[in-house]
Amino acid sequence: MSVERLLGGTCERPFPVYENLVESLLAAHRFVDDERDPIVAHVMATCAGYAYADTETVATMMTRLGLGTHACVRIERTVDAMFVASAAYLVQSQCGRVVILCYRGTEPANVSAWLGDADVGRESMTLDNQKLRVHSGFYRNVRASLWEVINELNLALQGRSLLDREARVDHPLEALYVTGHSLGGAMAVLLSLSMMAEHGAIAQKLRAAYTFGQPLAAGEPLPAIARDFAPRLFRHVMAHDPVPGLPARTSGPLVHFGREYRCTNGNWRCVETPVAQMANMRSVPRSVLPLLGMAGRRSPRYTLAEHAPHYYIAALRPEGRVSEFGDRG
Repeated sequence: MSVERLLGGTCERPFPVYENLVESLLAAHRFVDDERDPIVAHVMATCAGYAYADTETVATMMTRLGLGTHACVRIERTVDAMFVASAAYLVQSQCGRVVILCYRGTEPANVSAWLGDADVGRESMTLDNQKLRVHSGFYRNVRASLWEVINELNLALQGRSLLDREARVDHPLEALYVTGHSLGGAMAVLLSLSMMAEHGAIAQKLRAAYTFGQPLAAGEPLPAIARDFAPRLFRHVMAHDPVPGLPARTSGPLVHFGREYRCTNGNWRCVETPVAQMANMRSVPRSVLPLLGMAGRRSPRYTLAEHAPHYYIAALRPEGRVSEFGDRG
């Protein structure tokens, strides 16, 4: 287990991307039935995309987006033999009122992470005495760093700084957002369910979970907690991204829940019918099959390029806003 803490600084024009970002995050999702917020979607996608980088890069991007001075904490645990590659970032606003919890997705060169993705298994998690079948590899990665993440969130709830545990911030945690791309999105969902079942004080501060290119992580029937959480879950799917349809049904039936926003030809819309689980691996693009230890023909329907986090970031950037690089291209 490794934990790294870093102080995010200030930035110059053309940043920040969003003035008063903390206030925007506090104003969004105050009610369970609130609609998806485009600023929150862009901020979460950017955080999820750069979670593949180091702590300094994550802190830099969150400063540019508009958080200004903030605490950025990385919690990471790796156990190759158990296919564990669990990494989480917690970003706490200087005032303490907002925390973003972001899970890193599957790193392209990390073989253990890919093997964990393929380890569907038949595990279940208990939610208020109800069993929920979950993807074994995803759940194992959540549990690997669960208590360290919960400890950090409890500190934020007590009004303590995540940069210096002995120091206090101006306010205790008011608004928690959970996010992740790919595997990170699946972990964000499972962590949110665990919080709602076991850590009610923190769960009360959970405003929403935003995921991007998230694979399937849970089976039916969905317990009450999952149904209660569903209105706060906003899943974003590029139309030709194959990962939201994985793992294939041959590994066991799994389902998506929450609100799904699908991007087709640059336009996002909420869809009533979620992405279906692939029947088998024949639909997966040839470019991803070697990573899964398989071979096959390329699918005309899917392209792995659309799963890349930078495509989600670009597609979610509101018109007229500069990018995290400061350009409008």
